[in-house]
Amino acid sequence: MAGPIPPFEPRPGPGYRPRDNAKSRRARHFSKLPVRTIIPNALTILALCAGLTAIRFAIEGRFEAAVVAIIIASVFDALDGRIARMLQGSTRFGAELDSLTDFVNFGVAPVVVLYLWSLGEIGGIGWIAVLGFAVCCALRLARFNVALEDPDKPVWAGNFFVGVPAPAAAGLVMLPLYLSFIGVTWLKEVPLLIAIHVFAIAFLMVSQLPTFSGKRMGLRIRRDMVLPILLLVGLSAAVILSYPWIAFTALCALYLVSIPVAIARYRHHAQRTAGENRSEQENSSEVE
Repeated sequence: MAGPIPPFEPRPGPGYRPRDNAKSRRARHFSKLPVRTIIPNALTILALCAGLTAIRFAIEGRFEAAVVAIIIASVFDALDGRIARMLQGSTRFGAELDSLTDFVNFGVAPVVVLYLWSLGEIGGIGWIAVLGFAVCCALRLARFNVALEDPDKPVWAGNFFVGVPAPAAAGLVMLPLYLSFIGVTWLKEVPLLIAIHVFAIAFLMVSQLPTFSGKRMGLRIRRDMVLPILLLVGLSAAVILSYPWIAFTALCALYLVSIPVAIARYRHHAQRTAGENRSEQENSSEVE
């Protein structure tokens, strides 16, 4: 005599056919996914490989190659999200994978490279700087993921980040390496100054300072701007390929200068929004 049906199995009906049900479960399990959802995740994996390879290069003492690997990781990171939106292949899995990859590539790899290059000379203080930067990066990424789900955020706020994003912070924290590659070799001999620099960039990551975001840049441009933009891209590529470390040093300086501008623009939008809200409240009270 057969025993009772387990509670987690559906009670069979008149037309129940277990063999057909098993086939449907197998079909769901092996259902095909569109290629457009795989391409962004493949770029994210390539970014992770580049970030981990940077640590290997630093262990071998090849610091220029290590920095180049982190820059390549940042390029893949910039491409994966935009390609996912263009192909409409964004997934929850891809978002989680991207966040974890960002922590490794931009929260761990840059400061490990700095530690192996110079910070290790001051022992515990250098390692505290490494840990502080990594922890701040994790907090920054967690806050960013939560902010994406905020339904009350005004539309204009999408043009700003809160704090310095992780990829930009990774580029800024490696500024001493850029300077050393162009001849400022004495920086390596003052690891305490480098530790202070690391702490400062870590603070910018978790701060409430608004910074510009390029995530909402349009995919369309005016026809009359096509040639100037192509010319600018060509000149930028020529400068970066000819003088890479001078170019990245200049980019760091420009980004730091843009922070006060972003703060001023954010305050302008916030004051305008507050004024519009007050006007709406006054109009509604007059109507009542």
